Amino acid sequence: MPRELHPVRLVGAGPGPADLLTVRALRAIEGAEALLYDALVSEEVLALAPAACLKIQTGKRAGRTSLKQETINRLMLRLARRGLKVVRLKGGDPSIFGRVGEETAFLHAHGLSTEVVPGVTAACAAAAQFGFPLTHRGQARRVVFTTARLEAGAVPAEWAAAADPEATLAVYMGRDTAPGVASALIAAGRSPRTPVAILENVGAPAARAVFEGSLLSLSRSAPPLGDGPALVVVGEAVAAMTAAGAHCPATRSRAG
Repeated sequence: MPRELHPVRLVGAGPGPADLLTVRALRAIEGAEALLYDALVSEEVLALAPAACLKIQTGKRAGRTSLKQETINRLMLRLARRGLKVVRLKGGDPSIFGRVGEETAFLHAHGLSTEVVPGVTAACAAAAQFGFPLTHRGQARRVVFTTARLEAGAVPAEWAAAADPEATLAVYMGRDTAPGVASALIAAGRSPRTPVAILENVGAPAARAVFEGSLLSLSRSAPPLGDGPALVVVGEAVAAMTAAGAHCPATRSRAG
C-alpha cells in the first residue's frame, strides 16, 4: 500500500532566535522528516528538528552559490512523493521575498497540497529590537516592503511609490546597493534629510546598527558592513531609534 502523501509545509523561521518562531512553525519543524532550509535559518532553529530528519541546506544568500530554484522544487516533490513530511524552512516570512508563490504553484501543479506557516519578517523584528515604530501617527501611515535586487541582480529603476514622505520603507537585500538606493529615492522626490538606518543581523544577539543618518549622507558613501544580512529602513519614524536607543548590543555609525 502506498504511503500517504502529506502536505508540504512552507514555514517561516523568523529572524533567527527560536523563541520568535510561531507555535505552528515549531510543531512543523519538530515533526519534519525532511527539512530543506535556507542559509539564513539559525542553528538554534535547525536543532529543533528530529535527529533522524533529513536536512538539506539550499543556500539562498545573495551573491553566493546556492541550489537553483528548479532543483529545490524537484527535491520537495521527490521527498513528498516518498511519503515524507517535508518542511521547506525559510528565514523571516515565506510570503515576503521567499518565493513561496513559485514553490506553491509548482507543488500544486504536480498534485501535492501545501500549508504556508507565517513567520516574523525582518522589518518587524528590526522595529522591535531597535526601538522604532514602522507606523507612527503624523509620521508614517504606511509601510512598504521592497527589495533592492531584481532577478538579474540589477537595482530597480522605479522608486516613485517609495518616495511617499509618510511611508516607512524596508529595503530587503540592500547591503551592496544602499548608496544607490538612497540616490534613487532622492531622485524620486524623497527628502534628502529623511532618516535612514542600515541594520545587520536583525533578530540575532549580534544585531547592530551599522549606519544611522540621512538619505543624503548615505548616498555619498557606503558604510562598512560585515558578513551578515542587512536591512535598510527609511522614514521619519526611524529617527525614534536614535532617540530611544536600541536595547541590544549595537555598533553604530552616525552620519548627518
